[in-house]
Order: sequence, then C-alpha cells, then structure tokens
Amino acid sequence: MSLVNKFFFTRLQYESGDWDVDQRMPSNVLNSLVEYTSLNIDTQENIISLSSNEIFRCPFCYLSGHKLVEFTPQEKENFEKYVLNGGFVFVDDCNHDIDGLFAKSFEAQMEKIFGTASLKKIPNNHALYSSFFKFDGPPTTSQELNGWGDDIVHDYLKAIEVKNKIGVLYSNKDYGCEWDYDFRNKRFYRIDNTRFSINIIMYALTA
Repeated sequence: MSLVNKFFFTRLQYESGDWDVDQRMPSNVLNSLVEYTSLNIDTQENIISLSSNEIFRCPFCYLSGHKLVEFTPQEKENFEKYVLNGGFVFVDDCNHDIDGLFAKSFEAQMEKIFGTASLKKIPNNHALYSSFFKFDGPPTTSQELNGWGDDIVHDYLKAIEVKNKIGVLYSNKDYGCEWDYDFRNKRFYRIDNTRFSINIIMYALTA
C-alpha cells in the first residue's frame, strides 16, 4: 500500500469463536496513528468477514478472540491467499495463554494452511521492533504481569514470513486488552502503551 492512500484498520470476523473483542482498541490505535505519524487515517474501524473478497483491498487486518478458531473452507482459502499475496494479519490471543483454546486452535489452523512449524519465534532485534519506535523486544502487558492466563511473561512474538516479510504476526500477550481503553484516558499513562501498535502497522505498510 502506498502511504499516500488512506489507512484503515480492519477487524476480521470469522464464524467460529468470538471475534468481536476489545472494542475500544481500534479507535485508540487509530488516534495514536494520528498523533505520531503523518499517515492519512480513516478513523472508523472497518469490520469485514474473512470469507469476503473485501479482505484483498485491506492493507492491515486484525484477528483476535478467546475461543475456538476453526476456519470455514472459504475463510481458510481467503486467509492463505491474502497472506501469500503480501497481506498482513496481526493475530492476538485474548487469553494470553499458550495452552488456551484460542492459541491451540489458531496454531492448528496455521499448520493446516502453511505447514508444520510455519509459525516461528522472531528475534528481538527484528525490524518490527525498530520500524518506528525503538523496542528491545515485545513490550510486556499488564495482563501478563497480573498473572492471568498461563502466568508467563512471553518474551517473544511468533510470525509466518513470506518472502522475508511477516505475513502473520502472532501474539500471546493480549495487546488488545492492553490497548482497550478510551483514547482520552491516555494522558493518565506515564508511557503511552499503544506505541508498539504504531510499529506493527508501520512495519505492515513499509516492510
């Protein structure tokens, strides 16, 4: 996508599980894009069905949930085609639990589509962590520190790369919940915790 075009945040709706989570997160992330970047932003969240051909005009997609991920044949076909043709999907596990239903079922879907061990840990010096702000790895979330989920602070993210570029970025850290607050409350944070979302989107658009 050319950066002169208007960026829009797309949430993917899938038939299994609960896709409609962290409802305030997109507006908060979009506000941060307006605040920190010069991108032309559509400030309304775009929600589309994974089975729709609309996905092929989306520069960035977000998929999340707590429950089962089991794609229909059309969802599976679209996901594979979108990623293999240069699309970017950020997938975030709301359970922040590597043994939870979302994690196990989503990872199983990725194996069916892209093959065994297609999801790989990315190093903490990956270009993702310096695409806008500088990070030494994935920022820790308050959900991890509170001991919910698997009670583990995950010091890595996983990804499926296509032609040396991330096509699927996968997190067990629950960034969606971390960024799920009214953007007007950001002033109460000592450090803006949405900054990493800018890195993700800028990497998706420019890598």
